[in-house]
Formats: sequence, structure tokens, C-alpha cells
Amino acid sequence: MLSPDDSALPADHPLRDGRTSTSPLVRAYRGDRPETRPVWFMRQAGRSLPEYRELREGTEMLDACLTPELASEITLQPVRRHGVDAAIFFSDIVVPVKLAGLDVRIVPGRGPVIDEPIRSASDVLRLPPLDPDALAPISAAVTQTVEQLGSTPLIAFGGAPYTLASYLVEGGPSKDQLRARTMMYADPHSWATLLNWCADVTGAFIRAQVVAGASAAQLFDSWVGSLSRRDYQRRVAPHSKRAIDTLRGLDVPRVHFGVDSAEVLDLMAGIGVDAVGVDWRLPLDEANRRLGGTVPLQGNIDPALLAAPWPTLEAHVRDVLERGAEAPAHVVNLGHGVPPDTDPDVLTRIVELVHERG
Repeated sequence: MLSPDDSALPADHPLRDGRTSTSPLVRAYRGDRPETRPVWFMRQAGRSLPEYRELREGTEMLDACLTPELASEITLQPVRRHGVDAAIFFSDIVVPVKLAGLDVRIVPGRGPVIDEPIRSASDVLRLPPLDPDALAPISAAVTQTVEQLGSTPLIAFGGAPYTLASYLVEGGPSKDQLRARTMMYADPHSWATLLNWCADVTGAFIRAQVVAGASAAQLFDSWVGSLSRRDYQRRVAPHSKRAIDTLRGLDVPRVHFGVDSAEVLDLMAGIGVDAVGVDWRLPLDEANRRLGGTVPLQGNIDPALLAAPWPTLEAHVRDVLERGAEAPAHVVNLGHGVPPDTDPDVLTRIVELVHERG
């Protein structure tokens, strides 16, 4: 770990001036066991909150992401409501793609859509670099947010190169990423070039958030579960490492989360991160065993149980806490994101339960 004097973080960064350096979240990501186990929820900022829906009315998703005042307020809403131990920056993984100049939009009920998919070597070669100045709205939103969070850390995030590449090649969400995986084998050179581009834009996106004040960073791989272990190791992991390496020199905890990632969990941990997120499919004690008991874990309440009767959900949360206690450290979270129809009071109740258990 770098000493504060050796870190490239600004002198007024929350990790350097002491605001968040001893927070439960940062301590847990770094392998410590704080007195209170930290908890936050992926997608806690957004659709499940009525105050979010009211604020977003009449504003497109990507416009909200690129309006600093809106992005900041949305990021803060779940911290005020739930009392979680971290804020997650409100944005979308395709924001850096849009800022690089590609035509991408968020279609309600579907997700990111690219009208002109990247399907050929010439398409890949035409991908424009991301101008650092284009990230100004991101930096501004993070700065505004951190000023109001005090000792609560903000988590930066970005999409892993494979997930971004999948959207670009498929043209939108896909169940099996068939076109993307075909390209991976049919034109391995263009594939590598595409993933390097994705790593660079998402890496710059994450780094901008960290430099502006985020106290941790998460790389999010939605579609890693579609890959074989061999393909992930040879054709994807090096590019995820490239994205994480953009944070080199910044003394900030790094987390990697992937959906349906049980078979590659150890490889994900090996790209240069401090902690690994686990989805709901793999019990945390088994994840800890597969990682040799050496990696802090994040997760992994099943989002489907958020709508179950409280006694059922409570028993499940207690089981997650018990299994997570076997890891070097544990940050409580869901095994994926908050469903949009979740009752916000249920999330608040989970936070209270976790904090009560210590």
C-alpha cells in the first residue's frame, strides 16, 4: 500500500485528509474487520426510490448522468434514506462510450442501444479516443457529491471491457453475447484492439471519479458469465487488468464484480484488485474457499428475496453474514442490483439488521 505522501491523490482527497480512510467500507476492502460490518447496495441510487423517479421525470437517463447537479443528488438519495456505509456514483457503464463520441442511448425497459454496432475491423479502427476534457461533468458531479458525504465514502465504478465490448458488438443487451464471442475467435486482432479501447475509456472514466474524490472503485462485468474459463483467462482478463491499471499510483481500494462469475472468481481476483464481489449463486464461504481465504468479499444477498416475507429475508441475510464472516473481511451487498420494484423500506431494514449484528 502506498503511503499518503506517495499517492497521486490530491491533498484534499477524502482518503488523504482522513475523512474516509478509517471508514468501515475502506477498512473492509483493505482486509480489516471494522466493528460494524459495512453495507451498501448495487443500484441503490435509482429506480427503486420514489424521490429518484420524481427528480428524473422528463429527463433522459444519459442526460441525468451528465448533469452534475442531478447525478450528485441521485447519488446522495439512498445514503440519506437507508443509512448505507457508502454511496455509489450514479452513472451508467456506457457513459464513457458516449463521451468518446459514439451514438449510444438508453432505451427504457431494454438498456443501452448502439444503432451502428461495431462488427468489423474497420469499425474498430474508427473508434475515437476519449478526450479527457469530455470527463469534466463526471469530475464535477463527484466533487459536488463528496463535499456533502463527509465521512461516507463514494465508490467509483465502470464497466469491464468485455461487457462494454459486448454492447458495442451486439448493438444492445444480449442473452448469450453470441456475436461478441464469435468476433473473439473470428478476428482475434480486432477483438483485442476493441477490448483495449474499451479498457482505456472505462479506465479513464473510473480514474476521473477517483481523482475527483471517490474513495474506492468497482469494475463491473455484467456478461462475464457467458465466457468459458479459458476464454476469460486468455482473451478478457488481460484487458480488465488494463482497465484497473489506470488506477496505478492512486492508493484506493479496487473491487471487481461479475455476474455468474463463480468459475472465474480466482482469475478476477488476480487482475490487481483488493476485493471481489460475489453474486447470489455462490455461497460466500465457498467463494472464500476458492480464493484460498485471502481476499475480502462483497455480497451476496439474493435480490429475489427482497420481495419475500421479512422472516424469510432476515434468515437469508443472517446466513450471508455468517458465511461472509469466514472471509478476511466482508462488505455486505446484494448478489446483483436492486430490482426497480423493491420496497425501499426493506433495504433500510437490512441496513439496520447488518449494523445491529456488528
